[in-house]
Amino acid sequence: MRVDRFDFDLPEELIALRPASPRDSARMLVVHEDGRLTHAHVRDLPAFLESGDALVLNDTKVFPARLRGRRLRDTEAKIEVTLHKRLAPDRFLAFAKPARKLAAGDRVVLGAIDAEVVLRDGGEVELRFALSGTALDAAIAAEGEMPLPPYIAGKRKTDARDISDYQTVFARDPRSVAAPTAGLHFTPELFAALDAKGVTRETVTLHVGAGTFLPVSADDTNGHKMHSEWASLSADAAARLVRARRIAAVGTTSLRTLESAARGGALGAFEGETDIFITPGYEFRTAQILLTNFHLPRSTLFMLVSAFSGLDTMRAAYAEAIHERYRFYSYGDACLLLRRPC
Repeated sequence: MRVDRFDFDLPEELIALRPASPRDSARMLVVHEDGRLTHAHVRDLPAFLESGDALVLNDTKVFPARLRGRRLRDTEAKIEVTLHKRLAPDRFLAFAKPARKLAAGDRVVLGAIDAEVVLRDGGEVELRFALSGTALDAAIAAEGEMPLPPYIAGKRKTDARDISDYQTVFARDPRSVAAPTAGLHFTPELFAALDAKGVTRETVTLHVGAGTFLPVSADDTNGHKMHSEWASLSADAAARLVRARRIAAVGTTSLRTLESAARGGALGAFEGETDIFITPGYEFRTAQILLTNFHLPRSTLFMLVSAFSGLDTMRAAYAEAIHERYRFYSYGDACLLLRRPC
């Protein structure tokens, strides 16, 4: 399918630079099974769910993966790296800016952390740090900053508010370089309302990599290679989800994990790397409901929601959201997609 079919024009002022406060006051465009569109707020989510439905949340946690420093050679050069995949207790893959100033063997100092460039491949580098394990974790936590997406970080500096804003209230395992942003809308009060409705909760884990921000450069979806991310679903959670009335996935990462766990035909335990790429024509096996944010044009995420609800339906929904001045992307508003049972 041609990638330009997933393109649309978004006014720059609709890109949210701060989240709604309180979190569940964000607006929510509801896309019904028949394509009808209605307007609500995230706090209204319980009204669209029933007792026995199961909400699935991604419990990954963002770590301060962006580090700034300098390359030490005959001349110094300022650099910035975003760690995105751990290879060993002392080694990470990272995206570097400007990567062209780095070569294998270079020493870099990132704040108070020393590292060596093992290799460079385009904009990506492999770094071997002088520290290892928990000592390296502590140093990164002290020196790093929250890796806000480029469409936010390019417009303002990361600050102390982002430490909490760019993290879900249920985050657990700090290995992501991007937040599962649909989960940012949840508050203890919303969870209490869902509990009162009889909606259960299950967690999956998918550690979001920096590749989530990479554009689709191919002209056709068949030419795009999806980035790989580590994900897991426990056997106990899978068994409970099979018995649920309906599954409501919170975010594309939760849905990708569920569909990865059902690739054999039935939902079951899953642990490992997944590069599942969902485009229109895909047959979903798990969720009937998806809560998600509004995504970038030509992105794999907009392709996924178009597969879930139909490309024409989602183009109409995004046109409505733009007309009604919804806020887009990571800190923006939400979209609730309802589809007929699998």
